[in-house]
Amino acid sequence: MASMTAFNVLPKVTDHPYHNAILARLPTEWTPWPDDSSSVNHDEALSTFVRRAQKKGFTWPKKPVVFISDPHADAEAFEASLIAAGVIERDGAHLCEYALTKFGKKADIVVGGDCLDKGPSNLMMLRSLAHLYRLNAKVTLLAGNHDLRLLMGLLSLERDTDAGSQHLFVRMGKKVVPLFKEVFDQYLADTQWDKGLPSEQACRQALFPGSDWFENFPFYAAGFLTDEGIAREISKMTTKAQNFEAHSAKNGLSLSQVYAAAMKCRSLFLKKSGEFSWFFRRMRLVKKRGSFLFLHAGLDDHMAELLANHGVKYANRAFKQNLMHQNLFSFYYGSLANTFRTKYRKADLPLTPRGAYTARQAGIQVLVHGHINQHFGQRVSLKNGLIHIEADITLDAHSRKNEGLDGCGVGVTLIDKKRGVIGLSCDYPQVKVFNPGLKGKRVGAH
Repeated sequence: MASMTAFNVLPKVTDHPYHNAILARLPTEWTPWPDDSSSVNHDEALSTFVRRAQKKGFTWPKKPVVFISDPHADAEAFEASLIAAGVIERDGAHLCEYALTKFGKKADIVVGGDCLDKGPSNLMMLRSLAHLYRLNAKVTLLAGNHDLRLLMGLLSLERDTDAGSQHLFVRMGKKVVPLFKEVFDQYLADTQWDKGLPSEQACRQALFPGSDWFENFPFYAAGFLTDEGIAREISKMTTKAQNFEAHSAKNGLSLSQVYAAAMKCRSLFLKKSGEFSWFFRRMRLVKKRGSFLFLHAGLDDHMAELLANHGVKYANRAFKQNLMHQNLFSFYYGSLANTFRTKYRKADLPLTPRGAYTARQAGIQVLVHGHINQHFGQRVSLKNGLIHIEADITLDAHSRKNEGLDGCGVGVTLIDKKRGVIGLSCDYPQVKVFNPGLKGKRVGAH
């Protein structure tokens, strides 16, 4: 291990009482990327990364990339992570009162998705991210499964629905209810929100799948989803359909109020004049810098081929076109959406050694993603020969409380051609540094 002063792995953070409180929760020493089980998933993960990173064809991003994923409606954790990375500095006492640093103005900031759900505040998280855009930061917002579930649910209320999509509103589950509560309280509570609204029973029918959905869905999805995928959907929807109304009531919302809040969300997110219309409009599926592909969850064979044959720009255009104009079922359960949904389970579309090889032939050597909660900082994993940097270190207060983690989450992954891959987390006692360096040097050495 070495002190942070002996090895400048991160940009300088301005001396400020709030900043100092954040830094007090962070490690003060760095270490070459550990090979303990919490930091790698496979005995050969690090050695494979070193070997490939030293090859002539491997390229690092031209500008430093700051990757923060899965803030899950926690603006405090999001801003704390930006401060820890040296991207922003507070110029006021409250959230959304910050300015870019010199480093923040030149860095590529990649938000890895899942800005919504869980809490404590979806709307404050969105406003904090909007402020980052107002500062003209170089931000790429990637699609997360929680974010897109909201969009699918809102779109399903407007489009003609069938067995493939009529469940997509309730499929959002209990984690979306706090957003509807926030929207109702901030935008509707003091208005005549129920004027012209359908009856409670009509709202229920609009929000829930029909009584024959559970019988029809397996036939609708046959040949498209795996048997495991179909069984998983039926199981999840059984629980969600049974509990959604009770979760809403626990948050002080009737189904009529949920419906009214959902209609307001459609206005806020989907209308061009809506306060958050920028959110889905700015969203991308993937971003590539050097040999690194940034995305929310992972790849399957089909997506690897699409990227190899057509490239990242094509994939992002296909994402937008399918999102807004295609059948919701074919989009949400297809290969494009698998990119922000997969956990490489049997229910997910597969990444085989052939798909991993195809990705590498397309110049994609490393996937950088969130989606999977980590309790010990970032992790390097090897999946069928494709290197993954798993960067979600569980930021939001709700998840941290449920999973036994203390305090506000702070975590950022920095990828830089001079310093390598840096994993900074309040949940690991040292800063993890991967840098293959020159031949003969240890990982992490400069």
